Amino acid sequence: MKKTCIFLLITILSFQFADGQFLKDAKKFLNSKNKGLTEKDAADGIKEALVNGTGNSVKVVSVPDGYWGNPEIKIPFPAEAQEMESKLRAIGMGKKVDEFNVSMNRAAEKAATEAKPIFVAAIKGMTVRDAINIVKGSDNAATMYLKNTTTPELVEKFQPVIKTSLDNVNATKYWTDLITIYNKIPLVKKMNPNLSDYVTRKAIDGLFIMIAKEEIKIRKDPMARTSELLKKVFGN
Repeated sequence: MKKTCIFLLITILSFQFADGQFLKDAKKFLNSKNKGLTEKDAADGIKEALVNGTGNSVKVVSVPDGYWGNPEIKIPFPAEAQEMESKLRAIGMGKKVDEFNVSMNRAAEKAATEAKPIFVAAIKGMTVRDAINIVKGSDNAATMYLKNTTTPELVEKFQPVIKTSLDNVNATKYWTDLITIYNKIPLVKKMNPNLSDYVTRKAIDGLFIMIAKEEIKIRKDPMARTSELLKKVFGN
């Protein structure tokens, strides 16, 4: 029973190995002289892998063009205002629209740095049962765990940073100018979506897209053992 439990716990560290190689390493571990490895060691290894994965994702998006330069997560003109975008471009406001789009993404890039300590706290709070559920889950099980446990706090932390960033990069001014111009066009439906809410949601969505990609990569691709703990877990 104890070996079965340990096996389930260390399976999540397939984040560090391709599937076939991991099975060989797991079998080797169970039959090796390394009897001193505890469930705590295995759980700590899981947490370390997740901290590394989320840290990499935050690092990727929190630099200039982290959002704007990535077509998968680039924040577009608000969907509910697409007609507004089309009409503004049609009357020669394309440059202003583009400046606004860039500024939204810059705000998201600035806010993303707030995510790392939130993820670390959630990972440290992970129980053995949480780890086993991730093992049994799909390729995005860890991502969904983090999404379910951190989204409310991410929104709380991101929103004021997004609002300040929108002001600092002139997105708020661009948006106000565009809304003012658009609402003067005859026969259009007046609108003014909440900009900070929109950018906050899109910034968080984009971050989890990157975490999901990192999770798949860690699950499937061979990686170096980057710490003594991981070397202990998978040592000969």
